[in-house]
Amino acid sequence: MPALLIIAIIIGIVLLVTGIVSAALKFLLFIGLVLIVLAVIGWIVRRVRGAGSRV
Repeated sequence: MPALLIIAIIIGIVLLVTGIVSAALKFLLFIGLVLIVLAVIGWIVRRVRGAGSRV
C-alpha cells in the first residue's frame, strides 16, 4: 500500500507542475500575441507616415 501511495503522490505532483506550466505558457502565448499585434500596428503606422512624408 505505501508504494501505491508514493506513486499517487508523485503523479499528483507531476500533474500539478504540468498544470502550472501550462497556465504560464497560455499566459505567455497571450502576451506574445498582443506584442505581435502591437508591432504590426506600429509597423503599419510607420509605413503610412513614411509614405506621406516622402511625397
